[in-house]
Amino acid sequence: MATKSAYDKKPWLKSYPKGVPAEIPALEYSCVGQLIEQSCQKFSDKPIFTCMGTTITYKEYLAQSDVIASWLVNNGFKKGDRVALMMPNVLQMPIVMAGVLRAGCTVVNVNPLYTPRELQHQMKDSGAKAIFVLENFANTVEAVIDETELEKVIVTSMGDMTGGLKGALVNFVVRKVKKLVPAWNIENHISYKSIFDTDNGERFSTVITEPTDLAFLQYTGGTTGVSKGAALTNSNVLSNTIQADIWFEVGYRSKGKPESAVFICALPLYHIFALTVNALMGINSGDHNILIPNPRDIPAFVKELKKWDFHIFPGLNTLFVALLNNPDFRKLNFKSLTSTFGGGMAVQEAVAKEWQDLTGCIITEGYGLSETSPIATGNRCDAKEFSATIGLPLSSTSISIKDDNGKDVPIGKEGEICIKGPQVMAGYWNMPEETANVMTKDGFFKSGDIGVMNAQGYTKIVDRKKDMILVSGFNVYPNEIEGVAVGHPDILEAAAIGIPDEKSGECVKLFIVAKDPALTEQDVKDWCKKGLTNYKRPEIVEFRDDLPKSNVGKILRRELRD
Repeated sequence: MATKSAYDKKPWLKSYPKGVPAEIPALEYSCVGQLIEQSCQKFSDKPIFTCMGTTITYKEYLAQSDVIASWLVNNGFKKGDRVALMMPNVLQMPIVMAGVLRAGCTVVNVNPLYTPRELQHQMKDSGAKAIFVLENFANTVEAVIDETELEKVIVTSMGDMTGGLKGALVNFVVRKVKKLVPAWNIENHISYKSIFDTDNGERFSTVITEPTDLAFLQYTGGTTGVSKGAALTNSNVLSNTIQADIWFEVGYRSKGKPESAVFICALPLYHIFALTVNALMGINSGDHNILIPNPRDIPAFVKELKKWDFHIFPGLNTLFVALLNNPDFRKLNFKSLTSTFGGGMAVQEAVAKEWQDLTGCIITEGYGLSETSPIATGNRCDAKEFSATIGLPLSSTSISIKDDNGKDVPIGKEGEICIKGPQVMAGYWNMPEETANVMTKDGFFKSGDIGVMNAQGYTKIVDRKKDMILVSGFNVYPNEIEGVAVGHPDILEAAAIGIPDEKSGECVKLFIVAKDPALTEQDVKDWCKKGLTNYKRPEIVEFRDDLPKSNVGKILRRELRD
């Protein structure tokens, strides 16, 4: 019999909040579509989504997803057929998502700002038979449709839900899309509105699929090569929804639980973080999501925030930074804010402190990936201070820190964070070798992140394997350098990479977005000298007006290396 490691003893359970179980209960539903239908019936008259002044209730949401699901089934779509969604946070997005799932089909989420090359790859790889797209992005579909298996293209516009373009989406279209989107002409396309015009009003009964059937094909960002589809089953997604709900419930203990919590949905629903935390967890609990189509338009975003007593705010470090630097955001009333969740990238301590000082709410940092539906760990939602860790494994989840040979390292030693739990994907779509490469013999998913767990079960990410900088044989991790840099009062954002160096193999180059144009390279180096040992200090500092970011706001170090 193999000797048990320290991780097998699950030290994190001793650090769990009171009442949080080690294991989640048996799933109540067979599939996500069933959860949506039951929740809509249970919370019938409560608001579910608001976007740019238009609000729909759970009853209306169910009725509109009836129409989408019925149309798909009547047009020959069967269990398991892939249907792509290419929309920002507009009301049509969650409506179509529900319709696709309730028809027994698989949702393929697509970033609407994809280039034709990126879209073509995802459509060909997934084998999607249909795509629902906001008209502002239809030219991208037009450019690749002949190279895909798409049989139907359903085009929607803002007028289908709000009576016309306005507010934040106008800014979204004009600033981000208009110059890139010429007139499009997709032969035999179908208008979203026409689907509703021909509806006979009959109720649709959800097609019940199996827990092992796919609910979502969630494509990774492709940071390690070709973008891969994480195959998320109904069981994966339902399990993570329950795990998150159990964990986050603790956050209401001090401030009380509102009858209907208001979630701010600034992160895109096509991204796994918002998909689970905002949409599915919110629907399961009967809560109300405020959809923000373009969170990069901070003034419009803050204007929308003024209208609501919001309780739950999921976000990324870059979003928190942008908001904290907006004078009108700092004037908002945060008395109703119960929980702020940080994920997707490391939340920097200086940012967390400033957020807490302003809002009175601690940023609860968690961790996960598309491959884990996404949440694997989280800090306690009743914590009194920011921990600078990714927290504890959720219920029914195990974390093991392993070396390059797949062996568990001792507690307190660095290694690769590996995850086991019901939320871990079934594998990469049609990529058995890639799947085998990321799974250990004992069933753990290899995250590609370097971390260390302490005796209380809290894990701290050191960095991505590929982002590690090797200076004279010493491992240097960009997160640490960036965390020190942004502690400077005149530094807004920072990103560190390794560049070739004749003497040390690699040295650190630091990119800075400054608040004060008078800040100099020497000022930055002097500041870093205070917090970093010699080999970790940046040799070169480059100032930029902004840093390259992904669609959800992650700083893209790989683009800085190019």
